[in-house]
Amino acid sequence: MVNLHSHSLLSDGCLLPSELAIRHQAKGYKLLAITDHVDTSNIDFVVGSILKFSNKWPHSGGITVLPGVELTHIPPSQFKPLVKYARKAGIKVIIGHGETPNEPVVKGTNRAAIEAGVDILAHPGLITDEDILLAIKRGVLLEITSRRGHNQANPHVAERGLALGAKFALNMDCHHPDDILAPEELNQIGLNLKIVDALANPIQHK
Repeated sequence: MVNLHSHSLLSDGCLLPSELAIRHQAKGYKLLAITDHVDTSNIDFVVGSILKFSNKWPHSGGITVLPGVELTHIPPSQFKPLVKYARKAGIKVIIGHGETPNEPVVKGTNRAAIEAGVDILAHPGLITDEDILLAIKRGVLLEITSRRGHNQANPHVAERGLALGAKFALNMDCHHPDDILAPEELNQIGLNLKIVDALANPIQHK
């Protein structure tokens, strides 16, 4: 089982990257992406820090940790340059903070993130069919999330995504130890929405 959306104290989480990894490993996860929130103000710091951590993390016998970022509440025009910057630096999982109904996200963010080539569009809210079709074309996964508030639109994302042939990422978007579900609990969310057969790893998918 994998979780490709998590936050450490490098942004608004409360755990060190190492504790985040160990807690996921203790729950039975095999792969974790640490994807702290970034914009132009902190991307240099977060990218450098998470790459340093993941490069030194043990790679034998335990959980694999991928360095990631979540481009969050940025002007749509900044997605392409920031995706390019993160990709060139060595970031493995790039998430776009989508148009969740739970926050005041700028209209057009879903489209800009997809066009920029993020790996996962997080909590995309009431995403349009046009944007879903573009995500399919660009190889962008749509997120189904366990996070309270953001998960309000899960049924819409699953229904329209399945109807059009999208691929999904099932994530926790965890910030706190209590957000880390057991693998079977996370998997049950996917089973309830019938998206398990359409799950994909963004690294393999692209």
